This record gives sequence, C-alpha cells and structure tokens, in this order.
Amino acid sequence: MYISGAVISADLGLPDVGLTTATEVATRSRQIARMTDLPALVDADTGFGEPMNVARTVQELEDAGVAGLHIEDQVNPKRCGHLDGKQVVDTATAVQRIRAAVDARRDPDLLVMARTDVRGIHGLDAAVDRIKALVDAGADAVFPEAMSLLAEFEAVASAVDVPVLANMTEFGRSDLFTTDELAAAGVRVVIYPVSLLRVAMGAAERALDTLVAEGSLQSQVPGMQTRGRLYELLDYPAYTRFDSTVFDFTLSAQQGRREGAS
Repeated sequence: MYISGAVISADLGLPDVGLTTATEVATRSRQIARMTDLPALVDADTGFGEPMNVARTVQELEDAGVAGLHIEDQVNPKRCGHLDGKQVVDTATAVQRIRAAVDARRDPDLLVMARTDVRGIHGLDAAVDRIKALVDAGADAVFPEAMSLLAEFEAVASAVDVPVLANMTEFGRSDLFTTDELAAAGVRVVIYPVSLLRVAMGAAERALDTLVAEGSLQSQVPGMQTRGRLYELLDYPAYTRFDSTVFDFTLSAQQGRREGAS
C-alpha cells in the first residue's frame, strides 16, 4: 500500500509544495502501518533536507513500521511532480541523498526507492542517465515521475535491473495506462496515490450538495459505508473482547456489603 505525501498534505489542509515535516509524515505513517498487514511504501519527499536529514528521516520512517520509502531529486522544498516550475538538484547531490538513505537503514529489508523528476525538465535521456546513477548509488527500485508514454517506461525498465514504479495519478502528465499495459512495458509497481482521496472527497461534496438541495441525506444512504462495515474495519469485536476480559467482574453480596459499610 502507498502513503502519499500529497494526501498527507491535503489531510493537513496544505498544498503539496513541501510544507509538511518529517515528523508529520512519520506520525501518519505509523498510524497507517499499525492498521494493516500489507507492506507500506511512503513518500519521503526529498528526505526533508540534505544527507544528514535524509538519514534521520529514513530511521524515523523505519521506526514507524513502513516497508519502504522513496527519496526524490527535486530542490528542497519540493513541488508536486505534476506541476510546472519544478527544479532538480544535480546528479551528485541526488546520488548523495540515496547513499545516505541506504547507509542509514538498519533493516536490510527496508526498500529504498529513488524517485527522479528529471524527465519533465531535461527529457527522457537525461532521466535514464540519472536513474542509472541512482541505482549505482544503491537504490533498490526507481520511480521515474511524470512519464507520458509507455515507451518511456520501457526505456527505463530496459536500462536498469531493479523494479520500476509507475505513478498513475489522475489529472497528471501520464495517461492512465492499465496494469497489463504497464507490465508489458516492464513496470513492476503501480501506485494510485490520490485516487481514494479524490473518490472520497468527490462523494463528500456531492453529499453536501444533496443536503442543501434536498434537506436530507436519505438519497445518499445506499452509497454509504454501513455502520457494520465501519465497525468491522475498526475491529470493534476485538476491543469488546479485550474490555470484557479486563473489566467484566462481579462482587459477592458479602463483599458489596463490607465495601458499602466502610
């Protein structure tokens, strides 16, 4: 599962322009990772600083229980990868960030992914060269951002021997290719980073419009998650069982009288 930096920003009521902190991302990641057995991949932006900051970020996220993270090569503070006006650091700085991340991890199974935004600024060839350098620096996987054609994913996948991630975000620079199309192009990981937020917020706005127009949400009820399903996801029965084993006790009549008398 994927923990999106853009969604964490939105959750805080902020645009995705590098305003979140490492602590906020680590806290949210810990909350999410606690609730699932799925491996979690988290957007660690630029590492929230330079190499020393990157190293601390990696260990904070490792402690949060994630299975992997990606570090990007934008100038700090970063911007959304599908916005204009992005800037990237030079290759030496990008490589230094990935080396710092790899050296800082204590769990050898923690996946360190390198993201590059070079494609949208300097073109595909420069992006492939950057990706090769990041893999040589120790990246376990790569995330070429804002690719527009399947052939571009193919070019990246054929240039390196690590998994390639595709970002299928709606309203972005990439067409929404199918998983079969991406697999055929050599992609091994696909994320849909903001999709569920967009679905949920679209439904929320429609519900509010309905409330204004109809004075009730009765017509929206069939599309709502039921109370029973919510309780199932939150595992109410487990908490109830725990509560009953700790607090469910009785007093004998004699004990009750003694305590009442005292």
